[in-house]
Amino acid sequence: MGKTPSVKEAAVERELRERVLAHGGVCEKIMVIGRRGFFDRLIVLPGPRIVFAEVKRPRGGRVSAHQRKYIDDFKARGVEVAIVKKSEDIDALLKKQRAASRNTGSPRSEPRSYRS
Repeated sequence: MGKTPSVKEAAVERELRERVLAHGGVCEKIMVIGRRGFFDRLIVLPGPRIVFAEVKRPRGGRVSAHQRKYIDDFKARGVEVAIVKKSEDIDALLKKQRAASRNTGSPRSEPRSYRS
């Protein structure tokens, strides 16, 4: 009897990106040179709503001390931060967006890509 293959972080990140785009948002990969532990994704949703996301694999994905520091520092400044490990985390992020859109009456915009 073999092991069940585990879901990779890249698969979670791909699902996050696809679902955010489908909801009219932008989900950009962040790479900050010289800043170990910075967030994986910057999410911009209609409303406007901006979220920094740290993506982890569902099993065994742990937030490092460097990442925890960024999460705590940004939250202390009132920035929305999400740790995304599974589809349910994406559901919660987008459910919160739907509730915010209903309350503000923000129109849903078409998905855009900034890549040529």
